[in-house]
Amino acid sequence: SLIEVKAGDKLLARTRRSKRVLETASPPTVYIPPDEIDFGSLQRVDGASICEWKGAATYWGLAGVGARQPIGWSYPAPRPAFLPIRDWLCFYPGRVECYIDGERVRPQEGGFYGGWVTDNIAGPWKGPPGTGHW
Repeated sequence: SLIEVKAGDKLLARTRRSKRVLETASPPTVYIPPDEIDFGSLQRVDGASICEWKGAATYWGLAGVGARQPIGWSYPAPRPAFLPIRDWLCFYPGRVECYIDGERVRPQEGGFYGGWVTDNIAGPWKGPPGTGHW
């Protein structure tokens, strides 16, 4: 599949070598290899979280943007099972434009989640009100 990530008219990433990660009760997340990302348009931003499966995440925002809102994340030192995505980025489709084969990806509900929702993905998944206990 062709994966593209844009911020306005700026192409942040483009690849056919993505890795799709499936997690319990969530739509897939799509990770992009670092050599196909425009890191000149990104900068590390504050934020930290720990995934019980993948490890500690690093967050990325648009370079030079005052808000410093994370638009994506990566795992610089993932747990052994997730070494294949070390330093690969996944972007939040609610904060930048993400496309799979030309289809605009919709964001998973809930402010924290980063699942990529497309027409061929069926729920339910966590994120909507009342699903926090899943």
